Amino acid sequence: MRDVDPRRRVPRTDALLADPALAAAAGTLGRDRVKAAIVRAQGRARAGELTPEQVRDAALADLPAPTPRAVLNATGVVLHTNLGRAPLAAPAVDALVAAAGHTDVELDLRTGRRARRGREALDALAAAVPDAPAVHVVNNGAAALVLAATALAADREIVVSRGELVEIGDGFRLPDLLESTGARLREVGTTNRTGLADYAAAVGPHTGFVLKVHPSNFRVTGFTSAVPVGELATLGVPVVADIGSGLLAPDPLLPDEPDAATTLRAGAHLVTASGDKLLGGPQAGLLLGAADLVERLRRHPLARALRVDKLTLAALAATLHAPTTPTREALHAEPGALRARTERLRDRLGEDGCKAEVVPSAAVVGGGGAPGVELDSWALSLPERYAEPLRAGAPAILGRVLHGRLLLDLRCVPAAADPDVRAAILRVGA
Repeated sequence: MRDVDPRRRVPRTDALLADPALAAAAGTLGRDRVKAAIVRAQGRARAGELTPEQVRDAALADLPAPTPRAVLNATGVVLHTNLGRAPLAAPAVDALVAAAGHTDVELDLRTGRRARRGREALDALAAAVPDAPAVHVVNNGAAALVLAATALAADREIVVSRGELVEIGDGFRLPDLLESTGARLREVGTTNRTGLADYAAAVGPHTGFVLKVHPSNFRVTGFTSAVPVGELATLGVPVVADIGSGLLAPDPLLPDEPDAATTLRAGAHLVTASGDKLLGGPQAGLLLGAADLVERLRRHPLARALRVDKLTLAALAATLHAPTTPTREALHAEPGALRARTERLRDRLGEDGCKAEVVPSAAVVGGGGAPGVELDSWALSLPERYAEPLRAGAPAILGRVLHGRLLLDLRCVPAAADPDVRAAILRVGA
């Protein structure tokens, strides 16, 4: 009796489309894309590259992975730029879902008339920083500074210390950003030392504003001097302060990190900051300051191009109303509690035959905030070979490799995810 041609055993298209995993993929990727992957896998089987039993898995492997992929941040970097910086609080996530449909973003439901766009987010921001007479929101921190430069200093001069002309990431540099608006930079002082007299000598009839930039991703130590906002405010021209990290009020944990409230009280006419850093919200550029300046920015034609969408406004309002955020909780996590939690995970792994150690760890703020500040923490230490499969797994778990060991710092990992971390480690070690 002759053997049946293996090609006759290739699964039918309709049977594969009914497979639970492929059917679920069709629900998110579309039936046509899944069917095309099935046809390609069937063709490979008929060409002898696959066995009939491998067709299903080959079709699944040919489909694009869901994007973006959720990642458990076990690096010890609270605001990890490559992981999207601040994770949103649960109320902000709920607000995003609600805002995905039709919303009252620009409508007063009581009167049925058009209303101020994003009024809830703007009111919440104003309430969070009562020292700001007016507030506005654009789509990121760089956009906030670009709008200020365009509206206040196009064809005029921005006076700024040479020591504050920083690179803000991905090769973008502050001087290039500002000059793209048509403003001219008037650099004063030196890389390490700038005094009030340097600014005073540069201020004149062509000055649009004096810019104070917080070097939020590096530190210069030694023979240095810089001029605080309060002294710059005596120069008789607007002072724009880019505080960067989005801290709205002082935090004892970060004594050297400028905050919006203190900076405004010191005399800044306008403060710019990011929403997705220490504030713990969505990507946004915050503008807080004098009512006349903020109104000029709000009414400038460029403001329309930099406008935030309804999802950002919803998430920002919910973040500002929330009692806490994952960022704040991670920053203020108690080291003793982190150690006990990490030891419990180690012990559970040990019960399953997986040996791990608990070691001291130094966490950092990250995200261009509080350079030099280290947070006492604890980490689970595993052999380095665990790093790649954990990173590629589901859930994806990102730690940091140090001296041939993979360190998993649980500071930024939700406690509810500890069983998932344990299961992922056991899968790698099996």
